[in-house]
Amino acid sequence: MADARPAATDRPAPVVRPEIENRTIEPGTAAAVARPLGPAAWLAGKAWFRKTAILACLVLAWEAYARHLGNPLLVPTFGETMAALWEAAADGVLGRRVATSLRVLLTGYAIGVLAAAVLTSLAVSSRIGTDLLSTLTAMFNPLPAIALLPVAMLWFGLGQASLVFVIVHSVLWAVALNTHTGFLAVAETQRMAGRNYGLRGLPFVLRILVPAAFPSILSGLKIGWAFAWRTQIAAELVFGATSASGGLGWFIFEARNQLDTAAVFAGLTAVIIIGLVVENLIFRWIERRTVRRWGMQR
Repeated sequence: MADARPAATDRPAPVVRPEIENRTIEPGTAAAVARPLGPAAWLAGKAWFRKTAILACLVLAWEAYARHLGNPLLVPTFGETMAALWEAAADGVLGRRVATSLRVLLTGYAIGVLAAAVLTSLAVSSRIGTDLLSTLTAMFNPLPAIALLPVAMLWFGLGQASLVFVIVHSVLWAVALNTHTGFLAVAETQRMAGRNYGLRGLPFVLRILVPAAFPSILSGLKIGWAFAWRTQIAAELVFGATSASGGLGWFIFEARNQLDTAAVFAGLTAVIIIGLVVENLIFRWIERRTVRRWGMQR
């Protein structure tokens, strides 16, 4: 039987590839890889500039509408509002009102965060704690904090303790719910790694769960701060504390009674400024130092 394999002479010749020589390019002779950005493109890439431009557009729209309306009793101009804000700040009234509001707010916020930490720690440690947190959250989270103000006034009287009570309620459930959701989303491999190191109880929560769930925890802290600040102003608008020790909401209430619309808008502007400062300085600084540095957030 004849051999069907091709002869050695029938095999194709190997492909000869051309040799490539990469020459070193002298510094300064290569073309520019990227062109430098112009001033407009550079500014457009900055978040602070974009936000400032948005605020400027809102201020211009406000000024244009107020001038078109021509009724300072309804809508004062931006200039009139800034003049009222400067006058209140120069007299020291606005500073005292803001200091009172922030003191009460920080007290209630701290108590609410600590209570949320205790509840979530119990929730991740036992089934009873999980059932307790889910039940209490389902009951009280939909309940507006300002709706508890009459009860707080009956229990604690017309004082700052009533404000602290409603602020704790507004902070507690938002922070606890977001924190517990973040804990539940922690990967099982991270949990197993912590158990392999012998971590149990509070050390397991602090060293494993908290860093892994910190984006959700930070979101809960933001939401809790917004709820607390909103509840603080609303509660002070209802009864303040007293006319001598009221906060920023009481300042707005007094201006409304005096039909000083510019001062009312000045108080509202102060509320907005404080919210922007806390959001863009404090919480953004925490984000840059934690979740963004850790690669957990873009």
